[in-house]
Amino acid sequence: MQTAQDRDRRAISLAILGVLAITAVRIALQALNATDLFVDESQYWLWGQSFDFGYYSKPPMIAWVIRLATEIGGSDAPFWVRVPGPVFHAATGLILMAVARRLHGDRVGAVTALAYVTLPLATAGSLVISTDTILFPFFAGALFFWVRLLDRPAARDAVLGGLCLGLGFLSKYAAIYFLISAALAAVLRRDWRPGWGMAALFGAGFLVAAAPNLIWNVATGGSTVSHTLDNADWVRDPAERAGLNLPGLAEFVAAQFLFFGPVVMGALLWSAWRWGRGRAGRWEALMLVFALPVILIICGQALISRAYANWAAVAYLGGTLAVVPLLWHRARRWLWVSFAVHGLIALALPLASITADRLSLDGENLLLARVLGRAALSERIIDTARAQGADTVVATHRDVLADLFHTGRESGLTFRAIDLPGPARHHYEMSYPYTGAESGPVLLATFGERPPGCPSALAGRWTVETGAYAGRMVSLYTVAPDCADLLPR
Repeated sequence: MQTAQDRDRRAISLAILGVLAITAVRIALQALNATDLFVDESQYWLWGQSFDFGYYSKPPMIAWVIRLATEIGGSDAPFWVRVPGPVFHAATGLILMAVARRLHGDRVGAVTALAYVTLPLATAGSLVISTDTILFPFFAGALFFWVRLLDRPAARDAVLGGLCLGLGFLSKYAAIYFLISAALAAVLRRDWRPGWGMAALFGAGFLVAAAPNLIWNVATGGSTVSHTLDNADWVRDPAERAGLNLPGLAEFVAAQFLFFGPVVMGALLWSAWRWGRGRAGRWEALMLVFALPVILIICGQALISRAYANWAAVAYLGGTLAVVPLLWHRARRWLWVSFAVHGLIALALPLASITADRLSLDGENLLLARVLGRAALSERIIDTARAQGADTVVATHRDVLADLFHTGRESGLTFRAIDLPGPARHHYEMSYPYTGAESGPVLLATFGERPPGCPSALAGRWTVETGAYAGRMVSLYTVAPDCADLLPR
């Protein structure tokens, strides 16, 4: 007869197998993905071509990870750029399982792992590569060691937790939310304080791991910090840019129900209500401290300016650890409903990516047009450059440049951005500006009909029919290499 311990061990084994199986299927389906790399994905790939401790708008970890994946695969194809996604989400699920096992036992730990890897955010994050995906396992690791510190303080756990969070900081600056939540927790309850000594060791571990990027930021004049402030655009000019944006707040909140999942998001609100009524246990309440402040901060950002759906993504690691045990013990049927809903999404999104080039709701407009047609445009620009004998292509738009660098990686052509007065607007303008010192004819790629300010010859013009640039007119001009005024007039 099986003992309770045997059943618990079996639950953990099945959960691990389930996570690995889901990950294997996601990797296999990724090979069939018909979408082009999105702008950010192409940019992360380009960063990985040169090793550094920071880049224009992000810390370095995602570039390092992509470079490692493409080196292992021996290819820079979109599959190898994106394949770390499902692997990192699997790792996050297993780490969250370890946290839940410690707090609530083996069965809850097993369910937590499966619940996480089937969340809509994990499904979407397994189809594209993003900084959130790279951050998550490190943030989850910091949570694991923080919980151990609160349960039984140990210097080793403090240092390891800090190192995890520091690596998370090298992945995305949203790792700082951990420190905010931990400080808030220490203020709220005595048993959420690890002690000054342990906190100092945790902070030291964090600084050691984060130091390379902190030093890089100082050396480069705070490049990525400046870009972060640009995202929260009201910070620089609150009088002009801040104001009440109720539709933006409503849109952000609605997106969270899709991003986290409608049932579990509802359960998170239920858990918050329980905490407010004094009914949440110690660990449930603690995980809410690692979730709710992040969501509220980004809601504030959405209200006074704008916020993208994923800006609160890190909140849902603590959110998962708060919600899954609650549903398991008090509303298990709803937990199964959430699995059913998330399972359908986990199937639908990869299938949509496979059929993206023909998937349409009205028979005319492609549902995933935003991630289609980018490589096709690059290929046409590259073919025109070769036909015109141009060795350099200058593009006026960041989106076009991003794909040109990736799609044209083996073309032998040089790609450049127009260098406008003032601070660089994007990575390409900062690192690959057009200087007018090229040795042969230059091809200018721009949208619209206006020619550049210097003498030019029209090399091609057409209106894009489908994909990300549908309806936009593309104009290609050949200009002399010493052209000093490439801006369309």
